[in-house]
Parts: sequence; structure tokens; C-alpha cells
Amino acid sequence: MEEPTFESERIKELKNERISLQKKTFTKWINTFLQDNAKVNDLFQDLTDGRVLICLLESISEEKVGRIARGKQRIHKLENVSKALTFLQKSIKLESIGPEDVVDGKQDLILGLIWMIILRFQISKVENESGSKDARSAKDALLLWCQRKTKGYPGVDIRNFTTSWKNGLAFNALIHKHRPDLLDFSELQPSQHRNNLNQAFTVAEEQLGVTKLLDPEDFDCPRPDEKSVMTYVSMLYQYFAKMKNEETGGKRVAKILDVMMDIDRMKQKYQDLVRTLLEWITVKIKWLDDDVPRQSALLQKSMNEFKALRTAEKPKKIHRKSKYRRNVLHHSDQKQCL
Repeated sequence: MEEPTFESERIKELKNERISLQKKTFTKWINTFLQDNAKVNDLFQDLTDGRVLICLLESISEEKVGRIARGKQRIHKLENVSKALTFLQKSIKLESIGPEDVVDGKQDLILGLIWMIILRFQISKVENESGSKDARSAKDALLLWCQRKTKGYPGVDIRNFTTSWKNGLAFNALIHKHRPDLLDFSELQPSQHRNNLNQAFTVAEEQLGVTKLLDPEDFDCPRPDEKSVMTYVSMLYQYFAKMKNEETGGKRVAKILDVMMDIDRMKQKYQDLVRTLLEWITVKIKWLDDDVPRQSALLQKSMNEFKALRTAEKPKKIHRKSKYRRNVLHHSDQKQCL
């Protein structure tokens, strides 16, 4: 029998490291959606009865998957897992995996299943201008979002979900872009990989509530696990997208409140004007009630005097032409007498 070569041993070792990292990442990711009494400790064991899988899907999708079979026999486990897979097949094309694979705890297939769930319910939510929802486009959309948000940050050049994140600057840049009050990016040193990673993970967990899926040493390696990086970055995206929606909603509410306050001010102004008008009307009514009779008498007297003046006899006007004619006749008569 041939002894294993160095290359085959190295490949096996890398595979085990990948499985260990993904198991660690996916376990913490799943636990963010579960109640305390359903937390996962061992991913490959705790999913075998299908109960946790159903709880996860109902929590993340906000839909009912089906009634959980409470028995502990294999047939009950297969029934639960089958319900979960049937639910997933509505939106995910599952290949080469059946209920028995999960019940038997096949590691690669379980990791593949969880990864498909992450793609479907978390990473695919990244806004994609093309409108496509396949795994590749979701990955590209997430990468494009990271590139746009970190553009201009010194030492940050995101080209992938592996080596571009080793020094921790990219994680800090994403946080600083959205919450510059939480950290000072200018103080970070590109060579201090683990310090940078630790700061980003600590700030994200303590200030943003984003669970630290991995430790700095898991990223500070020749090639970090791509799926682990994508899972964590997608959690940051979900948080900041929610924050943006809340800010937008807050602005809309503030705008509505401003309009309502303007309406209240207009109503108050209207009420003040009406009150002033009513007070004026009341004063005028009282004035009219008190003064009109006396004023009316004076006014009537003046009108009578004016009427009498207008109707009094006036001297007749002498027409100029007639006066001239009389004068001429008078002179003529005088001449005849002479």
C-alpha cells in the first residue's frame, strides 16, 4: 500500500481547515436566528434530527415550514429534514443531497446546505441592479457594494472575498463609512493585521450587534475562507441596509410631523383670527345698539335740512340774449321820442 505523499496530506489538511472554519462560521451564523433553547453546539450533530433546521428556516423566512415530529427515531428525523428540504426547494435547486445525508451527518453536504441557505436568505438580498438572483450575481453584487463603500480609503483594495480582507482595513473601512463616530480609520496601521481585525470585529459586535463569526487569526492567513468572509460581510450589509431604511423612514416620519405641525400652526392662526373677528363683531354690535339711534336722529335732521335747501325757490336766470334785446329796444324808443 502506497504511503500518502506530502501533497495529498497537505490537501487533506487544508480541507479539514476549511471544514473547521466553515463549521465555526455557520454555527455562529445559525445561532443568531435561534432562541437560546435551540442553540447549535455541534453543527454536524445538532442538525441531524431536522428540528433546528426547521426552526432556522421559519425564523429566517418568517414562514411556516411544517409541524415538527417529536419522536427520536430515524423515521422522525427523516420526516423533519424532508420537510425542511421540501420548503427550500421552492426557491433553491438542491442537488445531490437528501434527508438521509443530513440525518447521517455528512459534513460536506451539511456545509453545502447551510451555504445555500445563506445565499438564498441573506446574500441574495444585496441590491442587484441586474435583478438576477443566482449565486454568482449575488456574490458580484456584494463585492460591488463593498468596492463602492470603501472607495478612497487608503490601503483598501477589495478585489475578492479572500486576500483583500487579510489586513482588516476593509472591515474597518465599511464600518467607518457608515458610522465614522465609532472608530478613527487614520490611526490604523496596514501591517497590524490582527489588531485591525480585532478592532473591526469588536466594534461591530459591541456597537452594531453584528456577531463575531470568526477570530482575527482565522482571517490572518495566506487565504481566508471565502464563504466565511462573504457570510460576515453580508451580515454587515444587512445591518447597514436596515440602518439606511430606518433613517429613510425616520426622515419621512419627521417630514410628516413637520407638515402636521404646520397644519397645527395654521389651525391656531385661524382660530386666533376668528377669535379676533368675533371680538370685533361683538364690539361693533354693542356700538351700533348704543349709538345708532342717536346717530340716526342727527343724520335724519341733516338730511331734512339738506332736502329743504334743495327744494327752496331759486331766482330765475335772465337769459343774456333777452336782456340784450330789451336794452336795444329801450334805446330805440328813446330816439323816437326825440
